[in-house]
Amino acid sequence: MSAVTSTPAAPNAAALAHFAARLAFETDVSDVAADLAAGVPEVVVVDSRSRESWDQGHVQGAVHLPTAEIAAGAAALIPRDVTVVTYCWGPGCNGATRAALEFARLGYAVKEMLGGFEYWAREGFPVETASGVSRRPVDALTAPVSGIACAC
Repeated sequence: MSAVTSTPAAPNAAALAHFAARLAFETDVSDVAADLAAGVPEVVVVDSRSRESWDQGHVQGAVHLPTAEIAAGAAALIPRDVTVVTYCWGPGCNGATRAALEFARLGYAVKEMLGGFEYWAREGFPVETASGVSRRPVDALTAPVSGIACAC
C-alpha cells in the first residue's frame, strides 16, 4: 500500500480551489525579492518583529512595524492601495501570520512571506543593518548556489 495514496488526492476542482487560495494568501522570498529589485510600487514589505530583531538585520527596503503597533501605526506608514507582505523570523514562527491578520482587520490586501527573514537571508538576498547592506552566501539547501533562480 502506498503511503502517499492511502489518502486519495483531492478531486481536481477542490485541488484547484485549494492551491489558488494558498497563492492568494502566501508569497515566497524569491518573488518578494524580484518585486523589490524591480521597484514594484504596489507592494510594501513589513517586518513585524521587535526593534532588537530589526536591528539585527532585516529585508532591505522593508518597513518596520511590530505586530502590536499595526493597528495604531499602519495608516501613517502604509498606503491603502498596496499589497502588504508580512514577514517575521521564519517557518517556525507565526508572527507574520499574526501581522497579516492585523492588516486584514484594517482592510488591507495582504500576503504572508513564506520562510520569513530566515529564508530571505539563507537565499542570499540583501540584509540591511545600521552598518549597511550585506548578502550571506546562498545556502545550497534553500536555493541554487549559482545565483540563478530556481525557476519554480
